[in-house]
Amino acid sequence: MRKIAVLGATGSIGTQTLDIIGQYPDRFRACALAAHSDAEGLFRLARSFRPDCCALVNGVPVPDDLKHISWFFGPDSARRMTAACGADDALCAVVGIAGLDAVMTALETCERVLLANKEALVTGGGLVTEKARRLGRELLPVDSEHSAIFQCLKAAQGNPVRRVILTCSGGALRSWDKNAIENARVEDVLKHPTWRMGSKITVDCASLMNKGLEVIEAHYLFDMPPEKIDVVVHPQSVIHSMVEFEDGAVLAQLGTPDMRGPISYAMGHPGRIDYGAKRLDFASLGALSFEKPDEERFPCLAYAREALTLGGAWPVILNGANEEAVAAFLRGEARFGQIASTVRRVLDESAFEPVRDVSDVYRADALAREKARAVLGR
Repeated sequence: MRKIAVLGATGSIGTQTLDIIGQYPDRFRACALAAHSDAEGLFRLARSFRPDCCALVNGVPVPDDLKHISWFFGPDSARRMTAACGADDALCAVVGIAGLDAVMTALETCERVLLANKEALVTGGGLVTEKARRLGRELLPVDSEHSAIFQCLKAAQGNPVRRVILTCSGGALRSWDKNAIENARVEDVLKHPTWRMGSKITVDCASLMNKGLEVIEAHYLFDMPPEKIDVVVHPQSVIHSMVEFEDGAVLAQLGTPDMRGPISYAMGHPGRIDYGAKRLDFASLGALSFEKPDEERFPCLAYAREALTLGGAWPVILNGANEEAVAAFLRGEARFGQIASTVRRVLDESAFEPVRDVSDVYRADALAREKARAVLGR
């Protein structure tokens, strides 16, 4: 029986994690659940899974039937809950840089961190991976692409890797022309063709910023030089990513587009869990297609590569500007095209800053957000 703290429990990744836990009550227990502001959703989950601890950023009155649970409230409630709950594993699916503190705490208190929060590595980078190495903690990827690379690399057995290849669906606007992309509506952007995800990551998929963030994540997770990380658009989302070896052999991990796949692999590692996946029917698939990313229509991928190459706090600045711009777009206060242009302006107006500790990360993030709000005219 492994005790799991689910951070971001009411979101897409969190609820799919709890679906798997519910299928295997003899193997897993959700001992702690954290959410941002969906109190009613968290109350429903608490009644179903009976955790020891719960956390909410926005404090609300707790129903009488749930008062036996230890409750944590406030901006750092997920971090404090993680420190106190005694979990074996922490599934970190808090959206954005807000999840960084919880990831750092989970590394201190849990045996394994199942990482669905890519921004923790984009912003925390070497701080997160160094801490994991120093404490001997397993950092297991939950992103489908990084889970695929992780699985393929198990076959390396010391053989040199030429490159890793991240696949990309292309998002909801893949076939749109540049002018249409500029003025895409929220409802259009959120119609992801293959994956079921939260709104922020779905917007990032449409701008290709998500793939840029995943390039940065892959660099830190696998200690892979930026020049050895490629991206290819694969609209069917059947091949989740690939690894090419020096002899030219390419290993790929395939499966139906279902986030329960990488979630269950991280939960059951080193074994596998049958979560009820729809089996691939190769005969009915027909053709699998691939395209080169169009960085003229979707420049955010290039901006992320630039930030990774420059190092220091540049990835933090990129991420902070993007989070502000995406939030403005989802509120109807910015056009879709302003996401990329805002990130570009903030990068151009910022200066190099080193990252020595977490305080440097938050300082750079705050400055980036301030600049982004100014660019957006707020």
